[in-house]
Amino acid sequence: MSSRRLQLVWSIKPETQTVIKVAFASTDRTRVNQHFGAAEGFVIYEVTPDKATLVGVGEFAEEAMDGNEDKLTAKVDFLAGCAAVYVMAIGASAIKKLMAKGIQPIRVDEVDAVDDLLGQISSAMSEGGVAWIDRAIAAQTKAKIKTEDRFASMAAEGWEG
Repeated sequence: MSSRRLQLVWSIKPETQTVIKVAFASTDRTRVNQHFGAAEGFVIYEVTPDKATLVGVGEFAEEAMDGNEDKLTAKVDFLAGCAAVYVMAIGASAIKKLMAKGIQPIRVDEVDAVDDLLGQISSAMSEGGVAWIDRAIAAQTKAKIKTEDRFASMAAEGWEG
């Protein structure tokens, strides 16, 4: 019987890597090919300046594009926490619902491959200059600072039993 050792790494400092979540309206998970309201599938990736990781897949029943607002709510809720969603087309009411949740809708051509878009997002995270990515990174940085300040305040108060 071989002896294995498990190394546990403890740190009070959270990892500082910037990560943003991005969704793509896609039936095949390789290209953006869906209208938001009628989308049957979304893939969600966590993107950093040097990698992209698939973290979610959502499938929805086929919907007619008939102005049924209820179908939008489930999709918007599924995308909670995403900075953006790439779509082939999108209606005004869906744009309004997404923007209210802080999710930037982005229209692209059907030929746009998810892998290519992920590469562009990753590069823009390092280089800057893409407004929605810059806003997402700034919001994340602000949230981290707020959390750190909260923990610093708690530590300053001390522990009492």
